[in-house]
Amino acid sequence: MIRFLYTSIFLLCISSGLMANSEIDTLLVKLEQVMSKRDSFDIIRQNRLLNLKELLTKNDIGDDQKFYLQNQLIEEYRTYNFDSTLNYINKNLSLAKKINKPTLINESNLEMARLLASSGRYLEALDVLKLIDKSLLDKNLLIDYYNDLLKLYSDLSIYSPSTDNANSYSLKSAAYTDSLLRILDEKSEPYLSLMEKRYRDSRDLDKCEQINSQRLSGAKIGTPLYSMITFERSLLFGLKKEPEKEKKYLILSAISDIMASVKDNASLTILALILHGEKDIDRAHKYIKFSFEDASFYNSKLRFIELSNIMPLITEAYQLKSEQQSMKLKRYLIIISLLSLVLTLAFLYIVNQMKKLAKTRNDLQTVNSRLNQLNTNLSEANTNLHNLNVELSETNHVKEHYIGNFLTICSDYIDKIDDIRRNVNKQILAGKVEELLKTTKSRKLIDDEVKAFYENFDSVFLHIYPNFVEKLNSLLEEGEQIELKKDEMLNTELRIFALIRLGISDSSRIAKLLRYSVNTIYNYRVKVKNKALSRDDFEDQVMKIGAILR
Repeated sequence: MIRFLYTSIFLLCISSGLMANSEIDTLLVKLEQVMSKRDSFDIIRQNRLLNLKELLTKNDIGDDQKFYLQNQLIEEYRTYNFDSTLNYINKNLSLAKKINKPTLINESNLEMARLLASSGRYLEALDVLKLIDKSLLDKNLLIDYYNDLLKLYSDLSIYSPSTDNANSYSLKSAAYTDSLLRILDEKSEPYLSLMEKRYRDSRDLDKCEQINSQRLSGAKIGTPLYSMITFERSLLFGLKKEPEKEKKYLILSAISDIMASVKDNASLTILALILHGEKDIDRAHKYIKFSFEDASFYNSKLRFIELSNIMPLITEAYQLKSEQQSMKLKRYLIIISLLSLVLTLAFLYIVNQMKKLAKTRNDLQTVNSRLNQLNTNLSEANTNLHNLNVELSETNHVKEHYIGNFLTICSDYIDKIDDIRRNVNKQILAGKVEELLKTTKSRKLIDDEVKAFYENFDSVFLHIYPNFVEKLNSLLEEGEQIELKKDEMLNTELRIFALIRLGISDSSRIAKLLRYSVNTIYNYRVKVKNKALSRDDFEDQVMKIGAILR
């Protein structure tokens, strides 16, 4: 009983792991699909920016409305482009001073401090905040003021090389957190965000996850809020030592960042670093390159510093893998050459066997002629012999037809291999190794050959057993017959039983020939047998479906 319990737990763990891997693979495919559409998401943001700029060009707008429109541009540019955000903050600051509105001046200074801190210019941000008299701030601006100081000192505590300074900054960050919590609505998103961070920092991870789930339920993918919440959720699962969930929410955060056209992001960079550690070098290199392009567009000093510590590591691993693949390609060329020699020898062997087969057939015809001259008293024996000759003729026909097609396929493959050898040799001599690597990574050649294999097999088999589909359907219950799609000769179910008719009944051999898993082949066989008039001897009846000589 205990052994059974341990086995069940073990199988459950394996099943859970497979499901998790499947979910991650699906999400990675979705991420790469979204990455390929980055330009279309950027156009949506650019259209919003264009509409706001067109409103600014109108002559009938007042200073207050102009300040409001420029504030909207700041919000649009905040995660999209650092320089443009800075430009419109400066414009708003000048406009606020021009119309002499302290509230608008304070609001612009808070925006400036927030931007400078996010780009790593902490001292400059602190200087700007010192210009603000917090006693003159209303509740909303006071919240922004405390938020800016909280973010500033929180980042300084992380990046400061001095332990004493880091501790001091951390205490100041906690103090501003307390100040914010006192004035925020307990049900608001900023309040929940602060509480989640407090629980995460104190390692009360269950409460942290509870709040994060509450926040996530109200967020929509494709928004900066969803991106931030899922990013913080990945941090949570990183602390809980649950790497699959950590990757899952990093992927979701990265997808949301791209959909929202957010260029100042970190999720994809961290995901690339994790994949590098898992030896998924191709994806890691692709993602870090994508992140670098976003960072270049946004032009954040802090983001460039972070990428400069990661990108060389991944790039070096990618180059090493490329060199190793180049060496493998050279080895494959040698193997292909040897295979060409083997195929040539096989061709000569088949020709020799065909000559022997022709001689055997001639000898058999001579024997048949002599047997036909026997006394009529042996008519019954002659009838049996005639039946035997029909079976032999059928067998010979099958062999002749398959050998002829096999020779044609062998010849075609020799030509294809020679073409590949010539092309590879030409590209190596031309120094087009990257182009050659791209060609060898493509599955198109394999997919085309598999398709051609199916077509050749279907054509040859139906040439010998033209009534096979009709005969097999006659063994199935009414309404359960296998129907072929337009232009189909055989489908997967019919090919499986065609191979069984040819004497190949082992599922592993059938799976290898048809390029499916053994489990898939087994499921197809069971599915068709369940439709049979007689399940027990269904495959035996399939074996009795005869060829029609032509």
